[in-house]
Amino acid sequence: MTVVTAAEMRALDRWTIEHGTPGHVLMERAGAGAARVLREHLRRPRGRAIVICGRGNNGGDGFVVARHLRRAGVPVEVWLAARADEVGGDAARMLAAWRRGRGRVHELTAAGATQALGRRLAEAAVVVDALFGTGLNAPVTGLPATVIELVNACGVPVLALDLASGLSPDTGMPLGTAVRATTTATFGFPKVGQVIYPGVEHTGLLAVVDIGIPPAAVTAIGPRISLLEAKAIGSLLHPRPRDAHKGSFGHVLVIAGSRGKTGAALLAAEAAGRAGAGLVTLAVPVGLQPVFEGRVRETMTAALPDDGAGGAELGDGHALEALLAGRDAVVCGPGLGVTPGTRALVAHLVRRAPVPLVLDADALNAVAGTDLLRARSAPTVVTPHPGELARLLGTETAAVQADRLGAARGFAASAQVVVVLKGARTVVASPDGGAAISPTGNPGMASGGTGDVLAGVVGALLAQGLPPFEAAALGVFAHGAAGDVVAARQGEVGLLAGDLIAELPATLARLQAAGRPEAPRRRGDRAGH
Repeated sequence: MTVVTAAEMRALDRWTIEHGTPGHVLMERAGAGAARVLREHLRRPRGRAIVICGRGNNGGDGFVVARHLRRAGVPVEVWLAARADEVGGDAARMLAAWRRGRGRVHELTAAGATQALGRRLAEAAVVVDALFGTGLNAPVTGLPATVIELVNACGVPVLALDLASGLSPDTGMPLGTAVRATTTATFGFPKVGQVIYPGVEHTGLLAVVDIGIPPAAVTAIGPRISLLEAKAIGSLLHPRPRDAHKGSFGHVLVIAGSRGKTGAALLAAEAAGRAGAGLVTLAVPVGLQPVFEGRVRETMTAALPDDGAGGAELGDGHALEALLAGRDAVVCGPGLGVTPGTRALVAHLVRRAPVPLVLDADALNAVAGTDLLRARSAPTVVTPHPGELARLLGTETAAVQADRLGAARGFAASAQVVVVLKGARTVVASPDGGAAISPTGNPGMASGGTGDVLAGVVGALLAQGLPPFEAAALGVFAHGAAGDVVAARQGEVGLLAGDLIAELPATLARLQAAGRPEAPRRRGDRAGH
């Protein structure tokens, strides 16, 4: 599903208007569609609808909603967070249409008006938020902030038009304060801020209203962000040839583990196998190799030089070079530790590995503050959590969380890598500016080892020949979907990384089935025959 920034949506609107559809027609379609959403999702209100309008185009949408609701027999009150003579453009046209139908407007600029609104909100059946749309780019203060707080405190279902007022359309962060909607009727396309946190919590149920943006406009503007869906992501999975052998599905080398962190290595290696890799080799410090030999079955092990303290090191590099031969993808970092020895090992790997590389956990800390990634010619996927991406960017974790999509896209472009920024609504960003947001996953997955599993899954998909962005997107979606299945079965509390691994094969099979093209129905066929 295509998701747009505020600038992209403005460009789409502008293209549509310039090619023959007047702005007031788009506004009429938006308001009429939002009124349908209210009736379908919030049911017909048994009581009064309060429509709160701003002076801009979002307020214009609100006047249209009010007109359509009243036509459907719903009692409506319109409140305006401005003077009526401040309303301009297409919104003024819709205000005039409301008044021609003998609709009243209560101006919130009048003395005592906000107190009166507070009382009316408490008695309403539903509130329509039409204060601000996607053009807001500064903190909400003054009268609008007071109105938003009244709406949030009233305890009545809220339908937001296009975007919850006060929410950043691009980051999902409240700009000072923001409406918490029950449902949002967004126009044309979902906005980025509605599908990432904390914007998801302000959006509620998201309904997309078709306002007639033509496909040619989408082609011309070229939005680059998507919300991942099972059908599209599942189409990346194909049936396996009947004459395949283990070499057909790639050989993953996992470089991981150190004393006290052997579990991370085991999780990454097993996940690679469960995600379909034909062969998996786990490279570990030579001193720990006997420990791993007693723990693995399908996975092969290999020895790396040991630093004497339970960690791996580069040594003369010959062992690492030999391990790279014949491998189709490398996963490095889970449980590796950060020492001078591992830093040298990771640096050598980044410079010399000729195959796709997944860097996770301690491998990311090893390359932070260096230009190693920019010099790579082979594909690279990095899988940081917000703190790790902050170190890679040389900034604070709070800055990353304030604009997760922007941070991921920024590092992807500067380092020329695919970035998987983990967290609620994981972001996958490509060096060319493309990005995807995954809706899968749940709070139960916030436990040790789940990131190691994800690294192994992405490595396996790379080894099977998927391009890096597609491998990362499919890996993230499948990883989260597996977690959702486990949580639905046993609950979120106590969900372990190993539970995800066991669920991966069935999850990938379901995704493959979802992505399979539907066979065209022959003339005369009936459903079920």
